[in-house]
Amino acid sequence: MTNNFEFSLIARDGKARRGSITMPRGEIRTPAFMPVGTGGTVKAMYMDQVRALGADIILGNTYHLMLRPGAERVARLGGLHEFARWQYPILTDSGGFQVMSLAGLRKIDEKGVIFQSHIDGSRHEMSPERSIEIQGLLGSDIQMQLDECVRLPADAKTIESSMEMSLRWAERCKTAFGDQPGKAMFGIVQGGDLPPLRERSALALKAMDLKGYAIGGLAVGEPQNVMLDMLGVTCPLLPEERPRYLMGVGTPDDIIRSVGEGIDMFDCVMPTRAGRHGLAYTRRGKINLRNARHAEDNRPLDEESDCPAARDYSRAYLHHLIRSNEALGGMLLTWNNLAYYQSLMQGIRGAIEASSFAAFTAQTQDAWARGDIAAL
Repeated sequence: MTNNFEFSLIARDGKARRGSITMPRGEIRTPAFMPVGTGGTVKAMYMDQVRALGADIILGNTYHLMLRPGAERVARLGGLHEFARWQYPILTDSGGFQVMSLAGLRKIDEKGVIFQSHIDGSRHEMSPERSIEIQGLLGSDIQMQLDECVRLPADAKTIESSMEMSLRWAERCKTAFGDQPGKAMFGIVQGGDLPPLRERSALALKAMDLKGYAIGGLAVGEPQNVMLDMLGVTCPLLPEERPRYLMGVGTPDDIIRSVGEGIDMFDCVMPTRAGRHGLAYTRRGKINLRNARHAEDNRPLDEESDCPAARDYSRAYLHHLIRSNEALGGMLLTWNNLAYYQSLMQGIRGAIEASSFAAFTAQTQDAWARGDIAAL
């Protein structure tokens, strides 16, 4: 494997891109879905399972890990790869989104952000430099700049000032990151739902000549059509030869449509969170295992799936586990959901290589629309 962080495009089909990121810890086949390992664990999964499903990379969360167990402790214990038993690429986010969504009494200024922990109320400071330092202590392979994330809807002045500060923070993060050939720091395009601000942000980050580019601030409550419109504005302005990462997205439909706009990387808590709450993602769409229709249904979720959770366990048993709040229920549905997401990504990659992405998309969406098999 290469000693450098490198991205190559293998095939194109319309705007959709099939590529490969190579780095010392392995290859990431794109388009890629990254399971979210918030606090050093992909919830309800063993790391060996995550890998076996086809994940090339997982995501770790800077905010959660700095609070517990602490970045310095993780570093003393050999770094996040060793700590979590995942020897493949890891991307860490900057913590900016969690500061917006979880932390209490936060104060943001040019220096960075001061916030209270949602765990114990303790006070913490996070500057762009400290965010990169924490990600370095964790040992992650792809590190994100610290950005200020605005919850939509918001007024234009707020979105603009936040976007401009995120650009200044990107410069500081680039300086703090320095030259690390086998790793990468990505900038984050902001600008809310305003095309002129998205354009300014994308062009300013492009001028910084970073190794990759993320599009942030779009998994914050806006409709899907707004997200796709912003991708349509942003993606053509980003360098062709660098990977593009859409942060925090999303549903299978969000993913397949965003690939069609030129996105290469995704992460989302949806498949793991939904699994813990009784919701299964399948090639026939979403299935709610809490529903009484499954109580005496001895058929599996999907008899054609390669995943034992989908193929070998009856709907009746899964329904029982979920309704009884048994831990195994969440484990099995999480396994199923991540298996489906990785199967979808594999199908997308194959379709782009075969120049049949549009047909694959139509076929996949049609199967979702037809829905689940009839009740017994």
